[in-house]
Amino acid sequence: MKSFVTAIIVAAGNSSRMGLEFSKQFIPLCGAPVIAHTLRAFEESEIIDSIVVVCREQDMDEIIKIASDFGCKKARAFVKGGDTRDKSVRNGIEACDERTTHFAIHDGARPLIESEDIKNVVNAAFECGAAALGTPVTDTIKVVDSENRILSTPDRSNLRAVQTPQVFAKELYLGALANGSAAGITDDCQLVESIGASVSIIISKGQNIKLTTQNDIKIAEMILRERGR
Repeated sequence: MKSFVTAIIVAAGNSSRMGLEFSKQFIPLCGAPVIAHTLRAFEESEIIDSIVVVCREQDMDEIIKIASDFGCKKARAFVKGGDTRDKSVRNGIEACDERTTHFAIHDGARPLIESEDIKNVVNAAFECGAAALGTPVTDTIKVVDSENRILSTPDRSNLRAVQTPQVFAKELYLGALANGSAAGITDDCQLVESIGASVSIIISKGQNIKLTTQNDIKIAEMILRERGR
């Protein structure tokens, strides 16, 4: 069966850590909203067949307009997010094209994702069923107790900071959902790990930061200018 990859763009957060009265998806980066940069990367990726956007109900009309204005023809479904991330992803999955064989789940607030990284992580998922983008951890990590006293220092050579997209074969991911372990997860890899499946980490070749604070906006604009975007 021919592979059919649907990108599920999760953009339903309330942007509380940004201190904004509106969704961070609408923050302008070099003249275009955050969500436009994210959608454009998946639109331009030849390995992506369809896009589902999960967003807040009050943001939906504006995001639909942005997708249209920026020529995102693959964005064929826009659905309301849930009150938790796992519920938002589930809503996105329910709106996927029935031909879908793989889900590529991505944070809308990672607008710097590049087509090469999308292709690499999707191709890895074709081979092993589950793959996620990530980077080596460069800081020394400490495990602490409830009073912030150091308990141990893990070997950072074995540590990876996991990003998105995270890509899963449809039947594998649906099987993990059916297992009932989705509640409260913040990372989709954790869901499939809960049923004993392994996930391959593909090292990101680009800068793929998530916009969480105001300082991240300045960094993202600098990176986009360097790329000529």
